[in-house]
Amino acid sequence: MGAAVTVRVPASSANLGPGFDCFAAALGLYLELEVSEAAGFELVTDLSVRRDRSNLAVSSFERLLPASRYRFELRSQIPLSGGLGSSAAAVVAGLLAASTLAGGGEHALLALASQLEGHPDNVAAALLGGIVVCADGHAERIDPPPGLAALLVVPERAVRTQQARAALPASVPLADAVHNTAHGALLMLGLSGGDLELVARGLSDRLHQSYRAHLYPRSAQLLEAAVSLGALGATISGAGPTVLVWARSERADAVASALREKVAGSGRVLAVPFASGGAEVL
Repeated sequence: MGAAVTVRVPASSANLGPGFDCFAAALGLYLELEVSEAAGFELVTDLSVRRDRSNLAVSSFERLLPASRYRFELRSQIPLSGGLGSSAAAVVAGLLAASTLAGGGEHALLALASQLEGHPDNVAAALLGGIVVCADGHAERIDPPPGLAALLVVPERAVRTQQARAALPASVPLADAVHNTAHGALLMLGLSGGDLELVARGLSDRLHQSYRAHLYPRSAQLLEAAVSLGALGATISGAGPTVLVWARSERADAVASALREKVAGSGRVLAVPFASGGAEVL
């Protein structure tokens, strides 16, 4: 029997409010990629993705090994094009599978994954799990604090990442940059110390969410309504339109019920834990 490997990679939510392109958290939705030796290339999946060698998981795999003698089976719980790191998970899965089959490990994959994805935040969270801060080509990680719950509001209509990136200005006011520096620090202090009041204070952003609000007005409105629904706050997940709603664990069920009532007919609410673990070989 030929060589085979199965890898599992979590979803991720990037930015986390003030940490544009440098903060992210791993979430408990998973992509699995099974790769086995075969007579020729084959990709099997039920997902609405490309089934040839241009598939993102396969093309990432091919940065380290040729795909011509492998069978790929791809499964995923991660909503596509919703700001939940589906592309980052595919990149990490392909690289980790190839690295494992080649006899390597995951330790040198962050730089290559960041290059393929175009930014490091999602791939770092997918690789390492937990909550990450990316800077200078490196990622620092902390565990999610106890008592913190994640709820996702996934709209029915997707927004392309390229469109969301194009909506951002080339420069921002100095006061807004200062605001995000301060609130990003508050958020990480709260997360590292388990102080959920600081987490709530630290979710504020002025660098990207308001500029993209016209692309997904219902998601933007939910940011404003989250606290009134019992949550600590809410952030646009990555480029959106999915919203990450932050809640105390003991209030998560009540907040989820309020969210379902508010978004009925326009989206779905998922209770998904923050994931301490990152990409792994099963």
